[in-house]
This record gives sequence, structure tokens and C-alpha cells, in this order.
Amino acid sequence: MADNDNLTEDEKHLARLGYKQELHRSWSGFSNFAISFSIISILAGCFTTFGQGFNNGGPVAISWGWPIVSIFILIIGLTMSELVSAYPTSGGIYWWASKLGGPAAGFFAGWLNLIGLVAVTASVAYGCATFIDLTISTWSESFAADYSLTRVFIIFVVVLVLASVLNIFSGHLMAIINNVSVWWHVVGAAVIVLILIFVPDYHQSFGYVFAERFNNSGYSDGSSSSGTYWLLVVPFGLLLTQYTITGFDASAHLSEETSAASSAAAKGIWQSIFYSAIGGWILLLAFLFAVPNGADGLPDNAGVGAGGVAYIFTSSLGTGLAGLVLFISAAGQFFCTTACMTSASRMTFAFSRDGAIPGSRLWSKLSDAKVPANAVMLVAVVSALITLPALIEVNLGTEADPLIVPTAFYAVVSVAVIGLYLAFLIPIWLRWRIGDAFELGAWNNGAKYKWMNLVAVIEIAIISIYFILPFVPQGNPFNDDFSPKFANYAPVLTLGALLVLTIWWHASAKHWFKGPKHTIDEAVIEAFDA
Repeated sequence: MADNDNLTEDEKHLARLGYKQELHRSWSGFSNFAISFSIISILAGCFTTFGQGFNNGGPVAISWGWPIVSIFILIIGLTMSELVSAYPTSGGIYWWASKLGGPAAGFFAGWLNLIGLVAVTASVAYGCATFIDLTISTWSESFAADYSLTRVFIIFVVVLVLASVLNIFSGHLMAIINNVSVWWHVVGAAVIVLILIFVPDYHQSFGYVFAERFNNSGYSDGSSSSGTYWLLVVPFGLLLTQYTITGFDASAHLSEETSAASSAAAKGIWQSIFYSAIGGWILLLAFLFAVPNGADGLPDNAGVGAGGVAYIFTSSLGTGLAGLVLFISAAGQFFCTTACMTSASRMTFAFSRDGAIPGSRLWSKLSDAKVPANAVMLVAVVSALITLPALIEVNLGTEADPLIVPTAFYAVVSVAVIGLYLAFLIPIWLRWRIGDAFELGAWNNGAKYKWMNLVAVIEIAIISIYFILPFVPQGNPFNDDFSPKFANYAPVLTLGALLVLTIWWHASAKHWFKGPKHTIDEAVIEAFDA
């Protein structure tokens, strides 16, 4: 036991869970918080999916929808904080599910989590590319005139390559980058809010921001009072919040590299949600108050619906300041992309370490810098492949008056949301089912888990149903105007993946996949338990 006495408390905790310390534990509690805060990234989701909320419900879907949905997401985060405190491993969601529900639960949770992490990496990188293009286009008319989806896709690939190189170079470098990212997000968001308060000549009223409703989805003939509006259209608008505040499981995936992980990773999850919810709401309200008026003197809802936040900035601020705001967002989105890549690669490493991914030996290999470099490259390649449909132009308007909608982008966003949250659901449900027999960590919810975990499961089940539905009527296969390019292919990817996983599990995986594999001797684990 002499050797055991030389281990840190983090290493002892990890050893009790069956693993030796392989990754470099150089992350502080702040760095752990920083990666989840960076992945949530209010400078990413609030900008890239603003149009989803605005067109599906109007300002009320944002001003009221954001704080309401944020509360439910915080409850989800608190249930996960309790789990990471008890089990601070890089496997995160998958490891918890395996521990509480056995190999099958771990297998499905792990694959859903991995699908979600890769999809969120792809979606954030594509959003970053879009805003880099918008920034340059705002400052250069000739660049703007040559716009094409192919150009955006090329920028997207470059973003993925740069994020990969940074991730491969050093794990500690990523901790530093995420620390910088926090301040970029805080200061950058504050600068944007102040610009939107003091520069525009006119601001919308509180009545507009908190009561204006409209429906640009195409459903229910544009009605903003029908049952379809409240039960279908507005929930589509809530994708803005549900997508933006996600990826906070990164604090769990980096727990093996974090000091005092049992408490630091737990706080990293819930605090990243809490502060992002507040900052994001302030930022979105600033957007809504800055919505410009049209020639008729009324809010230009159609213009904003077609042009998104970029239209608000260029109309209310002029090209100079608009370009600055877009640059701040694009840089924040690049920070977010690198953080997403880190989280996804650590999950790939941990899942491969336990033999769950074809080619596991390759993906679980660490470089000399103690970084899963092969896993990083795998995430980048798959991210590019699943975003290829973004090259297909989808015009919901006419040739004379085009309305280009990034349907493929929203589909990848949906896959990210569904994959991640369904993965979260499995261990959250299993923890509720095991009840008071659950071995609590240093940070826990006490008896409140009895209602919190149930609320979390119900919310996840509801949003998962909405995000596989077609966002526009033309995406409905039973609609006379149906066209595949309008379709939300999230259900094809998600349900198709579940079908493949189910067949794979019963035909093969259940015979060889036994859950987490220990990387230290059983005798050592027994010594710690004693």
C-alpha cells in the first residue's frame, strides 16, 4: 500500500473506478468550467440559431422561451453534476450508464453521446465558417458578391483542420485556450450588448420584445394564435435554447485531466449552464431591441427572418461596427469549435479504451504529448462527412426574392441535440431508479434527485420528439410540395443509428462488450475498496 499512499486523491479515486492515470492532469477547476462554457458558447448558438427562434414564434419564443427552457436545462445539468462527482472519468455519460445499468446501457449511451458530440462539433464549425464568411462579406462587397455554399464549406474544412492541429499539439494548450475563451465570451458579449444599446438610432419597445408573435415557418398558414402555433411552431423555436446550452458534458470528459475533479467537474457542469443562461438572455434581448424598422415604420420582421442577426447588425450599426460584432462572434465560435473537438476526442478515446469502437486500438492511442491525436483526426473527418448535405442549396423563396435556409445545418444541430440529450437521459433515469442505493460523491443533490431526475427525463423525451419533425411543410413526406432537400434528416441519422446499434448489439456486441475495462489490476481496486 506504500505506492498507493503516494497517489493524489484524484488518482486514488480514479484507481477505485478501475483506471490508472494516463492523461496529463493539468486542468484547474476554472479550466474545467471553461471548456463547458466555451462549448455552450453564447457567441455561437445565440447567433447561428437566432433565426430558428425568430421565425418560429417571433420574439416571444426567444424572450420567454430562453429563460424557461434554461431552467429545465439547469435541472438536467444538476443531475449530471451529481453523477460526475461520483464517477469522474473521461467516459462520462457512457461510464455512468454502464456502472448503473450494465453493458447494454453503456453501449447505447456511449454511441448516442459520441454521435451527439461529433454532430455538435460539425455544427459549430459550420456556423463558425458561416460567420467568418459573413464578417469578410460585410467588409468587402466583391467578396460578398461571390458568395457560394461551396466557399462556406471550404472555410468549414479549414476551421476543422485548425481546430484539430491545436488539439493535437498539447492538452495543456487547450486548457489555456479555454481559459482565454471564457474572457473572450464575457468581454465580447458585453461589448456587443453595449454597442447595441448605444449605437442604434432606434430601439423596439418592451411590448415588441416580450409580446410580439408571428409565424414564418409555413405551418398553419402563418397563424400565430392557433394550436399548431403553440404546440408545433414555438417548440421549433426553442431549438435555439436547447442547442445553444448543450455540450456541458465536456466537464465530465475532461475530469481525468482536472484537479479535484469530484467537486470541480460537478461545478463546471452546472455553473457553465447557469452563467451561459444569464449571459445568453441578455445578449438575445439586445438583439431583439435592436431589430430595425422597415420603410413602413414597422419592425422589419421579414428582413430579420431572412437575414438573421447579420441583417440586424448591418441595418442598425453600419458595416464597420457590424463587421466588428460578427468578428467577435466568429472568433468565439472558433474557440467553441476547438473545445468541442477536445470533448469529442476525449469521449472517443475513453470509449475506444473499452473496445467499443471499430479500430479501438488506433483511436485510444496517445501521442507523446499525452493527447489522443488519432481520435481528434477521426472526429474531424466524420464531422466533415456528415455536413456534406450543406452543399445543397435550399431556397424557400423565389428566384427573384430568394430565402436561402441552411436546412442541413439545422438538421445537424438536431442530431447534436437529440444524440447528446438522449445519452444524458439514460444515466439520469438509471440514477433515479437506483434511488438511495446510489453511492454519492463529494457534490450531490441530496433527496432532491427524486423529482429533479424525473423532470430531466421528461424534458429530454419531449424535445427529442420535436427535433425529428420537419421544420417546414415542404419537408413533410405526406405534403404535396415535398422535396428531399427540405427534409430534416435528423430522424434518418438518429433512428437509423439506433436501428444499426440495436442490430449490432444483439448480433455481436453483447457477446464481447462488457462495459468499462479496468486498466489497473483487480487487486489494486480491491485494496482501495478495502
